[in-house]
Amino acid sequence: MVRSYTTNWGTTCLLDDPDLSDFRKLERKSVSLHGELMFTRSVFEPSDIANQHAILHEISAMVNLGRFPTTLFERFGPINAANLRRAHALIESGQSRGKIVLESF
Repeated sequence: MVRSYTTNWGTTCLLDDPDLSDFRKLERKSVSLHGELMFTRSVFEPSDIANQHAILHEISAMVNLGRFPTTLFERFGPINAANLRRAHALIESGQSRGKIVLESF
């Protein structure tokens, strides 16, 4: 699944790994394209791949201590129809500034 987000400033961010081979349509519109692959380090299998655990542990500790801010914007509680509607409405409003979390099935 490809998730693509476009801002009002002509920036598009792709999450996951899309098969896009023709960037000319974006280039002609002066759109910048940013991709994010969560497992980049693992894909390239560096010789110190075992350090990945230490890196992730350190980052999670920093997040828990408030030293490294998350992109969390709003927690809407359990996953249900009402909270899904609230989350969707917020995204459609253009007022969300980060991740919206629904939890606990």
